Amino acid sequence: MSNIERETLPASGPTDRRDELHRQHKKKRERGIRKALHYAAIVESSDDAILSKDLDGVILSWNRGAERLFGFTAAEAVGRQVSLIIPEERQDEEPAILDKIRRGEPIRHYETIRQHKNGSLIDISLTISPIRDGRGRIIGASKIARDISELTKARDRQQLLLREMSHRVKNLFALSSSIVGLSARSAHSVAELADSVRERLAALARAHSLTFAHGMVESSGQPATLQSLLRTIVAPFDSPRADGGARISISGVDLPVAGPAVASLALLVHEFATNAAKYGALSADSGTIDVTCSEDGEQVALLWTERGGPRVEPPTGLEGFGGVLSRIAVNKQLGGDIERSWKPEGLAIRLTVPQARLTS
Repeated sequence: MSNIERETLPASGPTDRRDELHRQHKKKRERGIRKALHYAAIVESSDDAILSKDLDGVILSWNRGAERLFGFTAAEAVGRQVSLIIPEERQDEEPAILDKIRRGEPIRHYETIRQHKNGSLIDISLTISPIRDGRGRIIGASKIARDISELTKARDRQQLLLREMSHRVKNLFALSSSIVGLSARSAHSVAELADSVRERLAALARAHSLTFAHGMVESSGQPATLQSLLRTIVAPFDSPRADGGARISISGVDLPVAGPAVASLALLVHEFATNAAKYGALSADSGTIDVTCSEDGEQVALLWTERGGPRVEPPTGLEGFGGVLSRIAVNKQLGGDIERSWKPEGLAIRLTVPQARLTS
């Protein structure tokens, strides 16, 4: 390049360099502003409550998620103490949280309870992080609060279910032990003992299946009922008559039966049916049984009436399984009463149970 050509080029002096630096700083500021606006949009549109506070617990920012979760608008919350949303009995949590923040310790997934503007309590999970300035000094904290009310309810339901299952399993073991012991008193051989225990445990299993299907699975929505329990237990004994009709008929009121009463009722009804099959109406081809359920004031009455079987006589000698079971199940577990009438045409049993014990 000649000297003449060099002389014709524009000079690049201090002013040009300042302009270039100004343009670079302007672009950097614009990028920073766009980035800040982007982050602000993320915070503002989040479903979670996001807020910030200084080291004295004064709220500095409050997004729409916080407005929805706690009921206070940003104008109502900003500038006030964060204790605004902390229930009275949990006010001591905030000083401990601020102490950790001052030490630079984040708090992750801390489950606690906070208070809505209307006074209602909310189960939440908190994640809290220190906020630092350009020199790395801690100047406040950011909080993300998530509503976990449904999760808490689900966990509570699960714990209730586990406790109920544990209670029922313990009861089943106790009943099974009683069945084995009482069956052994009346059995005359190992085979007879095995058969009687097997049949009684099968009845208990059917009752347990019924309570599980109705009382422990939310999708069912309905408790076990008296008539559904009776039909489930007597079904194996109800073979058709020669004319095609049912041998066991069940009628009357139908009431819900709570879990604790189901096993006791199931064993009682199974014992009624077993004895009918061995010695009563079901041991004859033409025999029938009518089961009628009724309400008598605060009592529920179940009338078991056998017809068409051989003549029955009151038992003699040692008390059998049915007698012992009646005392335990009816008197102690159900708080009821049982009466047997040994009529020439067949056995009649009247079982009465307080409705409150049956349904609660």
